[in-house]
Amino acid sequence: MAEVLIIEDDDRIRPLLVRALRELGHTVTSAPTGMAGLQLAVDSSPDLVVLDLGLPDVDGTQVLSMLRAVSSVPVIIASARDDDPSLVGALDAGADDYVVKPFTSAQLDARVRAVLRRVETGRERPATLTVGGLSVDLAGRRVHLDGREVDLTPREFDLLAHLVERPGEVVTKRDLLVEVWRQPWGGSDKTVDVHLSWLRRKLGETAAAPRYLTTVRGVGVRLAAPPEAG
Repeated sequence: MAEVLIIEDDDRIRPLLVRALRELGHTVTSAPTGMAGLQLAVDSSPDLVVLDLGLPDVDGTQVLSMLRAVSSVPVIIASARDDDPSLVGALDAGADDYVVKPFTSAQLDARVRAVLRRVETGRERPATLTVGGLSVDLAGRRVHLDGREVDLTPREFDLLAHLVERPGEVVTKRDLLVEVWRQPWGGSDKTVDVHLSWLRRKLGETAAAPRYLTTVRGVGVRLAAPPEAG
C-alpha cells in the first residue's frame, strides 16, 4: 500500500477519494489548492500524487512543474477530458499517468498500483541495456552500436529506449504514441513511421533490409538482435 497525496479543490470529490483510498489500504492526505499541495508534498514525501488540473490558485500544470523541480514523486493527473490540451502539457512536463473524471475509486486504485509498479521496475532495471551489438545507456542517454557512438535526437533516443526495454516484443504504434509521444488519445502513425525511418538510418539499416528494427505490418515494430549477433 502507498502514501498518496490528493490535490483536488472540489469539496465534494476530495473527501470521497480520501475515504475510498483509505478503505483500500492506502495512507492518504489531501489539499484543496496547488500551493497547499506543494507544501504537503515537500513536507510528507508521499509515494504518489494525484493532481487535479483545474485548481483555484495555480494551474495544475504549473504545480507539476514546481513539484518536478524538487521531487521525482510519481504523479497521476486527474482531468475532465482526455483531449484537453493541458493534459498533453502535463504529460510532457513529467506526469506519469492520467485518469478522466468521473472515475471510480477502483479505477484510481488500479492506476496508483500500475504507476508504482512501473516506478519499482524502473529502479530495478540495469542502467545499460544491450541487444546484440546495440548498447543503450538509459541514465546517460547514450547509444553505441558495435562500439561506435550513435548520435540521436531526444525523441529518437526515447523511441529506441522504449523498444530496447522490450526486446523481441512487437510494440504497437498506439503504444509508442502513448508512451513516447505522450498522446493518450492517439495521433498520427506517420509520426512514428518517420521517426522509425530516421532511427533506422542512424543504425545503418532500412525497412526493406532490417537488422534490429523489424516492422510487423499492421501491428507495430519489434527490436531484436540480428541473426549474425546470435
